[in-house]
Amino acid sequence: MHTTTMDTLLARVRACQLCAAHLPHGPRPVLQAHADERILIAGQAPGRKVHASGVPFDDASGERLRAWLGITRATFYDPRQVAILPMGFCYPGTGRTGDLPPRPECAPAWRQPLLDHLPRLRLTLLLGQYALAWHLPGHQGTLTEAVRQWRDHGPALLALPHPSPRNNGWLRRNPWFEDELLPELRTRVARALA
Repeated sequence: MHTTTMDTLLARVRACQLCAAHLPHGPRPVLQAHADERILIAGQAPGRKVHASGVPFDDASGERLRAWLGITRATFYDPRQVAILPMGFCYPGTGRTGDLPPRPECAPAWRQPLLDHLPRLRLTLLLGQYALAWHLPGHQGTLTEAVRQWRDHGPALLALPHPSPRNNGWLRRNPWFEDELLPELRTRVARALA
C-alpha cells in the first residue's frame, strides 16, 4: 500500500523546482502517468516544442513513435494505457549539437516513486541511452547493441533508438530494425494493451 497516491505524487512532480536554476526556459515538467497503465515509454527529456505545448511527444518524434508502436494518437495519450516518463521531465535547453541531456537531479528524485505506482505495467520501452542506463544498468555496450539484442531483454522490455528525425541515418544503416524489431514491437504493444 502506497502512502502517497499517484495524483498527489503527480502534483508534486508538476510543481517541482529542483533544477529550476539550471533550466534556461524554466521548469515545466511534461509527463503522463496513471496507476492503470500497461506500457511505459521511458524517453530522454522534452524538446523545445513539447516544452511549449506541455504535451509529451507532440512533435515529429511522437508521430514516428506512434507509427512504430502501431497505435492511434488517442491510445497513445490515454493515461490509462501509456505512461510517458522521460528521464528528465523538463526541457534542458539546447547545446552545440542538439538538446542538452536530461538534468541529473530529476531521475533520482522522481523515477522510482513513480515506477512504484505503476503495478500493472506489462511492457517498458527504452528510448535512448539515458533510459537504457537507468533501466538496464548492467548493460555493457552501445545503444545500438542493446537494440540489436532485443531478444535478450525478456518479453517486458525493449530498447529502441530515439524516434527523432535526427536518427534517420541510424535507421538507414540498421535496416534490421524495421524488418525484425518493429513487427515484434507492434505485437508486444498489442499484447500489453489487450
